[in-house]
Amino acid sequence: MEKRLPSQLGQRIDAQRPIIGLRGRLAANVDMDPHRHPRGQLAYAAEGIIRVYTDEGVWVVPPSQAVWVPGDVVHRTTAEVSAELRHLFVDPAYLSGLSDQCSVVEVSPLLRELIMRVADFGDDYSTNSPASRLCAVILDELQNLKPSLLHLPGATDRRLQRVMHAMVENPSAEIGLNYWAEQVGASERTISRLFVKETGMNFQQWRKQLLLQEAVDRLGKRNAVVDIALELGYRSPSAFVAMFRQALGKPPGQYFKDLS
Repeated sequence: MEKRLPSQLGQRIDAQRPIIGLRGRLAANVDMDPHRHPRGQLAYAAEGIIRVYTDEGVWVVPPSQAVWVPGDVVHRTTAEVSAELRHLFVDPAYLSGLSDQCSVVEVSPLLRELIMRVADFGDDYSTNSPASRLCAVILDELQNLKPSLLHLPGATDRRLQRVMHAMVENPSAEIGLNYWAEQVGASERTISRLFVKETGMNFQQWRKQLLLQEAVDRLGKRNAVVDIALELGYRSPSAFVAMFRQALGKPPGQYFKDLS
């Protein structure tokens, strides 16, 4: 199959092939330009971790999850370590039954095998073939999208955007809301209210979610749990492990082992 960029594949309209697959690698520290396409996209990293950015926020995507990006949503993808990509692009004719919001689907062993197989087919398969029947199963699976525990909501208010950007740039900084409010020329009460209004989280909850994303990213780079805990400002590794287990259902040392 001729190699194409994801944005190029997403432009192809062909209802006879409801899903077009893409396989490839995304090198570390490569930042794709923001783009959109009429096809919906299921973004998945079989190995490594990717981050998907939209106006709605940021998703950290380990191999246990895949992000659904509806058609015509502007997005970009980055990887801080080399990632093995398996993306699926869904024709607009099949989008009406799927979510019109960026969402996450848990990748079960069955769904993972389906994604891997269909990504290998690319766009070179016949209608009413085994490949097309596998695509129909995937479309059924996409009906079961659910919010991700690794989603970091974004904001539209420019002051809040500046606060969020600064926090993402330095996630380990234990800086209070009053400091950030002063930096953007707003009152602490105003920024506090904006966090709840635009993200559904208060400042501390949003910061905890940021630290969780950062922890998963660093675990994917094989950093030691004790180093991650101390670098992210936890007073002890046990406090970090307790937070991680509470949020994701398993301790950090087990998280990536269960994905292999």
